[in-house]
Amino acid sequence: MGTKYDNIIVGSGPSGCAVASGLTRDHPILRVLVLEAGDNYNDKNLRIDGKRWLTHQEKDMNWRYKTVPQEHCGNREIDYSRGCAVGGSSAINFSIYSVGARDDYDEWARILGDDAFKWDNMKVRFKELETYHRGIPAGVDRKYAAPSPRDHGASGPLHVGYAAEWERDLVPMLDIFEQAGFPLNPDHNSGNPIGMSVSINSANKGLRSTAKDLLDPKSKGLTVIFNSPVQRIIIEGKKAVGVEANGIQYRASREVIICAGALDTPRILIHSGIGPKEQLEKFHIPVVKHLPGVGQGLRDHYFVPLANIVAATNNDRRAFYSSDQAMEEALEQWKHDSTGPWSKFACELGICWFKLEGLSKTKEFQDLPAKEREYLQKQTVPHYEIVSHFPLHWFMPEFPHDAFEYSSLVVFLYNAQSRGERVTIEALRDALRIANHSAYIKDKIADLTAPKSGSDADLLEYWKQNMSSSWHMTGTAKMGSPLDEDAVVDRNFCVNRIKSLRVADMSVVPLLVSGHTQAAAYVTGATCAEMLIRDRHFYETYNTHFASWIV
Repeated sequence: MGTKYDNIIVGSGPSGCAVASGLTRDHPILRVLVLEAGDNYNDKNLRIDGKRWLTHQEKDMNWRYKTVPQEHCGNREIDYSRGCAVGGSSAINFSIYSVGARDDYDEWARILGDDAFKWDNMKVRFKELETYHRGIPAGVDRKYAAPSPRDHGASGPLHVGYAAEWERDLVPMLDIFEQAGFPLNPDHNSGNPIGMSVSINSANKGLRSTAKDLLDPKSKGLTVIFNSPVQRIIIEGKKAVGVEANGIQYRASREVIICAGALDTPRILIHSGIGPKEQLEKFHIPVVKHLPGVGQGLRDHYFVPLANIVAATNNDRRAFYSSDQAMEEALEQWKHDSTGPWSKFACELGICWFKLEGLSKTKEFQDLPAKEREYLQKQTVPHYEIVSHFPLHWFMPEFPHDAFEYSSLVVFLYNAQSRGERVTIEALRDALRIANHSAYIKDKIADLTAPKSGSDADLLEYWKQNMSSSWHMTGTAKMGSPLDEDAVVDRNFCVNRIKSLRVADMSVVPLLVSGHTQAAAYVTGATCAEMLIRDRHFYETYNTHFASWIV
């Protein structure tokens, strides 16, 4: 039997660490336990900014999940990497820090009927989470990057901002977008991501910032135990009283909060007897509570790359990436003062979100429910994303050794309709406006990867054969009204009909936010922490707290 705690948090990713930080920062008397399945890695080299694209290859830090072969993707298995370390997926992700659209959060609030999730309230939490570093390289015009201090925090534990040095073809790339008629946006984290921006990263001065940075080692009330994968929640009657990890039972006098992510949270719930009755019975798991929405409703963003080999005078990548000596010397420089090529190459991206002008005229759009049509037409909600300067050579098998001067664009599909293909086709076609623009292809030597043609059939086939997950899994334990058949948790993150059990991670978010989801995961945990603190006092006063949920 393990020690008894006030609250037990399962998972130390962005959501779990935000919950733990919120509980222990202002209430040090609380005894809070965080259980993490992975190890606690302290090697600073795992935080090298320019190697952010390689950390996910550390096998011991990655669950290495894959989908089953996908019928409509050439029967390919799709990589579903998830972090297995203190810091969760923030320990292996690519450090893009984008909060999404203000209309995402207002829609979340509308769905739940709760202003706690509105943009104005979420923005306060985002600012509390971050320390935003405003610096940009000398000589760079502020039309490309000029976030307002009123939109950013200055004292949070998560360090975000721009790389100190940018590759020399980045600003020319931004100019090409502007020449092609795409607007510039000096801050994609203002609440309106629409336009071409420079990416804000969860990194500063060559060093990545992860969820682990939210855990205060001086907090007397916080205990973190790693290498402790949770097998099940201990439920007595209809109340969660603890969890079991590696055969050890840890007990909670107040609540258990599951923050294991959109793939592992449903697994833990189902192994605990909470989920679709037919699945539980199929695997001979005693049914504690039939909740048909557990493990259902998975949503994700998907991407395909476009890339050209370009003239050697276009950029400096070959001299660095093709030379083991250059990379080793750069590593020694980084170890000395966190500067040099490993804090420059692939540390800054062009990033943009756009709308499709003709979307509302398609039959697929017209077939959507009225509320979803209304949401997709909101001012700040994009339909697709493009990222430049993605280091494609680390992801393409058998990359040509003489092709390091390549230029890449990665196209992400956002807000896809549940049936049909038009958004996929039109998003890629719109991206080809840049890929085929005269200023973009003036240095082009050959295609590295591209559709055969611009026909509907070839664009769709290109998606099928090349698309990958963006690792933005969401919605598998969805938040909603207790009357919604597919809802797993209520607006307070409480699991329906189970006392003292909450879920706070991307599995509960009832929509797929318009950005890379680590920021949304942080704010989800921060919001849950506020509700726990509020409800803790309520619980102390009224022993019948949550009684109306118990069946």
